[in-house]
Amino acid sequence: QCPWGARNTTSISCSLADVMSEQLAKELQLEEENAAFPEVVATAEGPFITGENIDTSSDLMLAQMLQMEFDREYDAQLRREEKKINGDSKVSISFENYRKVHPYDSDSSEDEVDWQDTRHDPYRAAKPTTTPRKGFTGKGKDITTKHDEVVCGRKNTARMENFAPEFQVGDGIGMDLKLSNQVFNALKQHAYSEERRSARLHEKKEHSTAEKAVDPKTRLLLYKMVNAGMLETITGCISTGKESVVFHAYGGASATEDKVIPPECAIKVFKTTLNEFKNRDKYIKDDYRFKDRFSKLNPRKIIRMWAEKEMHNLTRMQNAGIPCPQVVILKKHILVMSFIGQDQVPAPKLKDVTLSSEDMKKAYYQILNMMQQLYKECNLVHADLSEYNMLWHNGKVWLIDVSQSVEPTHPHGLEFLFRDCRNVSQFFQKGGVAEALNERELFNAVSGLNITADNEVDFQAEIEALEKMNEDHVQNHGKKLSMFSSDGDPPIYNE
Repeated sequence: QCPWGARNTTSISCSLADVMSEQLAKELQLEEENAAFPEVVATAEGPFITGENIDTSSDLMLAQMLQMEFDREYDAQLRREEKKINGDSKVSISFENYRKVHPYDSDSSEDEVDWQDTRHDPYRAAKPTTTPRKGFTGKGKDITTKHDEVVCGRKNTARMENFAPEFQVGDGIGMDLKLSNQVFNALKQHAYSEERRSARLHEKKEHSTAEKAVDPKTRLLLYKMVNAGMLETITGCISTGKESVVFHAYGGASATEDKVIPPECAIKVFKTTLNEFKNRDKYIKDDYRFKDRFSKLNPRKIIRMWAEKEMHNLTRMQNAGIPCPQVVILKKHILVMSFIGQDQVPAPKLKDVTLSSEDMKKAYYQILNMMQQLYKECNLVHADLSEYNMLWHNGKVWLIDVSQSVEPTHPHGLEFLFRDCRNVSQFFQKGGVAEALNERELFNAVSGLNITADNEVDFQAEIEALEKMNEDHVQNHGKKLSMFSSDGDPPIYNE
C-alpha cells in the first residue's frame, strides 16, 4: 500500500451511556497512569497502597505515596550518617528516634534493633566468669589459674561496682578494663577516704552556722526568743561577714521591766565554724576580762566569749554616749541589738554613702570625738575602725562591730590604735577633708601621748617600746592596771 494513501479507520460504535459511564473513565485514567508511571506502581508498597486499593484518583493518595518515598530517602541518609559517625567505635550512637518510617517498613535494615521490643542488649558486656572452686580451668597448656593477670584484672574491674555511689567508676566492664591489684587497692583506699571525708563534711555542715543559714541549735534559740514574746518575727538576713551573720527582726513585748525592746532589732549570730577564729584569739587571750576563761582547746567557748565581749564593749560605749547599737539580750552566741536603720533597710556604711564636703567634715570631727571618748572614757581601742564599720544614719556616724575591741593596756593595744588612725586619716584625706590629721598626729590627739618621731618607722618603734613597758608592769604587779586618771593618760605612761 502507498504510505501516502488514505488511512483506513475503523470506528468503534458505542452508546452514549457507555461514553458517560464513570467506571469506564476510571479504567481509562488507570491505563494512562500505568503507561506513564510503570515503576511507581511496581515499587509502591506500604500500608496505604496494596493490590486491592490501588487508586490514584485521590490527591491524598498521591501525597501519601510521595511522602513515603521521601521518608525512605531521609531514613537512608540517617543510616549513612550514623554509620559514618560510629565507624568501628565500641560506643555507638543511634538516630532511631529521628527516623520517619516505623520499624514495619520493609526497607529498614535488618541489623537495626528495636530497643523497645528486645530484651537483650548486644552492647552489654558479659560478667566475668568466676574461677571454679578448684582454682583453675582448662588442661595442659591452656590451664588458667585464679592468679592469671587477665582474670584478676577483670575481677578487680567488676569489684569496683561495690564502691560508694558518690565514687564514679565508669563502665569498666564494657571497655574490658583490667586493673592490677596495686591499682585496685589504691582506688579502694581512695574511695573509703573520700566516703569518710564526705561524712565529716556533712556532719560539720549540720553542726555549724554557715553563711546566710543557721544550725539547728541556733534556730532553736531564735524560736525560743520568738515564743517568749521578745521578738515578734524574724524577717531575714541583712548582712554577712567573716565572723557573724546579721538578721533583721521586729521587737516584741518587753522581757523585763528595766529592758525596753526596740521596734526593730538586729540579731547578730556569731558563726560556729571554727576556721574563722584561728587568728582571732590574739584579741581575747590577753584581755584580763577573759584571760582566766580562755582555752584554745574549746573553740566553741571562744565564740561565746567573743559575743560576750561585744556586749560588754557596746555597754561601755552606750554609757559614754557614743552612737552605737543598744544591747537587748545575749544568748550564748546570739546577740540581739537595736537596729540602725528604718523599715528593714539598714543604714549605709560610710564607704557606700556620698556626702557633701560639709557632711564629710562633720563626720570627721564626730569620729575624732568618738575615738577620744572611746579611748579615755570607755578605756577601749576599736582595733578594726574603718569606713566599713561606721554607719551614716540621721546625720550622725554610728560605730558597729566592736567584738575585737581591746583596752589600751593590751599588749598590742597601741598598735591597733595606730592602725585605726591610719585607716581614718587615709579615708578622710581621700574624701577631701583638708583639716584631716595624718595618722601620727591623730594618734597623739586620741591617746594624749606626745610621741615625737620624724618618720613612721621610729614612731612605731616608740609604740612598741611603750607596749613592752606596759607588759613588764603587768607581769611585775600580777594584776590588771587601774582605770585612766582624770587627765586621760594611763598611769603607767606617767611613771
